[in-house]
Amino acid sequence: MDTPSICQSTASQADFVVVANRLPLHLDTCDPSAPRWRRSPGGLVSALEPILRARRGAWVGWAGTTTQVTEAALPDQEIHMQAVPLGENEYREYYEGFSNATLWPLFHDVMVPPDFDQSSWHSYQRVNQRFAQQAAALAAPGATVWVQDYQLMLVPALLRALRPDVRIGFFLHIPFPPPELFLQLPWRTQIMDGILGADLIGFQLPGGARNFLHLVSRLRGHESVREAQRPPLLGKVLSGGRKVSVGAFPISVDASAMEELARSKVVRERARQIRRQLGGSRKIMLAVDRLDYTKGIDQRLRAFEGLLADGRAAAKDTVLVQIATPSRERVEHYRLRRARIEAQVGQINGTFGQVGQVPVHYMHTTVDHTELAALYRAADVMLVTPLRDGMNLVAKEFIAARPDLGGALVLSEFAGAAHELTRALLVNPYHLSELKDVMAAALELDEADARSRMGCLRRHVFERDVHRWAHSFLTVLGDGGHEPDLPNVAALPRAAMVA
Repeated sequence: MDTPSICQSTASQADFVVVANRLPLHLDTCDPSAPRWRRSPGGLVSALEPILRARRGAWVGWAGTTTQVTEAALPDQEIHMQAVPLGENEYREYYEGFSNATLWPLFHDVMVPPDFDQSSWHSYQRVNQRFAQQAAALAAPGATVWVQDYQLMLVPALLRALRPDVRIGFFLHIPFPPPELFLQLPWRTQIMDGILGADLIGFQLPGGARNFLHLVSRLRGHESVREAQRPPLLGKVLSGGRKVSVGAFPISVDASAMEELARSKVVRERARQIRRQLGGSRKIMLAVDRLDYTKGIDQRLRAFEGLLADGRAAAKDTVLVQIATPSRERVEHYRLRRARIEAQVGQINGTFGQVGQVPVHYMHTTVDHTELAALYRAADVMLVTPLRDGMNLVAKEFIAARPDLGGALVLSEFAGAAHELTRALLVNPYHLSELKDVMAAALELDEADARSRMGCLRRHVFERDVHRWAHSFLTVLGDGGHEPDLPNVAALPRAAMVA
């Protein structure tokens, strides 16, 4: 597939504009004398690229560098990429600060205390305004603009003020918290009003959508919220004379592309090589996560250590491969977490390892898609045990990569994917003994049971892939989310408060 070009000109307006924190390209500066644009992998790009090509599309986002981005004309002129500049201080305050030190922990059950810093908030406002201005300049009259995720929650309202003619969608990729947590945010009303600038607001799960509707009821009054009864819509908000639709649209992966890669000769050969390198007959447990406190890496390692200590697993017959992708390396909290995890791995290997056989293979690195597919195919057990996750696409990728119906998936109840992938081995990762038991059960799972479970999981992932997700959201957005008028609801069910 051709690489899209960076086009800094706004002379050619687009009928469909994606606004995301990052471009689907990144500037590779390994050779400072010859920087090159490289394509970034990801399901969002795969899902939206055909639409971008068919509808004179454009993508607005940060290029991943704080250096000046110059225009780079590449062969493909069908998709315009508009790079939003960020200075070093803006990156530190908008991205590392407000986005990831304030919003991220707040939206993930306050696992660490959010940092409510006024300067970071002002930077978040300024950068969101810049994104909105770039989108407004690129959008053709009556265009559709789809804004992505928590870094840009002010953009819908800012864009509407600049371009009331365009149709605006917003999708949140991470969980939306109960009002009791969100209300801690000093700028809660501004954030809520920013999101309500959209025509359609999408969440991963119905619980997140209901949490948002409860929030609006709390801050704007019950009369501003109406129920909706046409899935995937769960409600409407009356805002500034407009009806804003709110619904649940669980994201997925490009299942067919992953299966095609997993079936390739290079991946099958590499998977066999991985098994040989790790000991041939040993059972392989695999985990692939960003190095983030929400991913439950600490709990997973403790559970595996417990299996080794109890004699339910041994280095000679079982190995855990933990890929920890670097994340927010400049933030002190993340550096400390990395040090703790690496010490934990060292302790396990020092206690239970043998010469030539260590129980944990830990890699703090990014692996390419081909290597990842090979690891998926080589694994006997996939461990996806976050403490909180909006969806978790690793679980769905693993399923798509197993046309052989092999492998068992251990999945946290607190991953959004657990609401769909009910045939996985579900577990509460906070319950250490339960986590140990489920991991042990996965290692010993009967082959017929494992194949039956994987067959069901694969049917779901292929029927509800990322293309269906994008089509569903954009169809509702284009349709205006039409609903018959319903009576105002005084309050939504209390049970809906949790995602």
